Amino acid sequence: MEWSFMFVLNSIMLSVGLAMDAFSVSMANGLNEPKMKCAKMCVVAGVFAGFQFAMPMIGWICVHTVVQYFESFSAAIPWIALFLLAVIGVDMLIGGIRKKEDDGRPRGVGAIALLVQGVATSIDALSVGFTIAEYGAAMALTAALIIAAVTFAICMAGLLIGKRFGTKLSNKAQILGGVILIAIGLEIFLTGII
Repeated sequence: MEWSFMFVLNSIMLSVGLAMDAFSVSMANGLNEPKMKCAKMCVVAGVFAGFQFAMPMIGWICVHTVVQYFESFSAAIPWIALFLLAVIGVDMLIGGIRKKEDDGRPRGVGAIALLVQGVATSIDALSVGFTIAEYGAAMALTAALIIAAVTFAICMAGLLIGKRFGTKLSNKAQILGGVILIAIGLEIFLTGII
């Protein structure tokens, strides 16, 4: 592929498709923590964007170095995403149900949970390394940067939407966030298996 408008357009369209899982998880995080400050929102969106940047680059590197190992790993991707998102989703569900017994304040997303979410929502982007395999290093890096920028913007939108509705849903927001994460895990799993 040559440097062109189509390269940029293809990268943006790929970015939007890859960012949809991160958008949904960001919305769930906003639901779970409706009073999230702007700095934390930037960190959350930045983590998702960072993973969406890194995974295609790792995939591209694998194609150019150790492709035979990556091919056997790619079958496990749907299982890994399902497990990671289900664990976090179930934890949010339990937290939402127990919140009635607690002080009623929603728990924010922690660093470990955020990293797990970042991996789970971007692990399928490893396969993007195969689709950009014919790109040179500069083009692959540019495509990954576009993916990261679009993901950041989409995740910020998800956080804002989640925060808005999280305030209105109050007690049910954490339960809804958990259900959303489990549903995303199932969607990634079923799409990967089928």
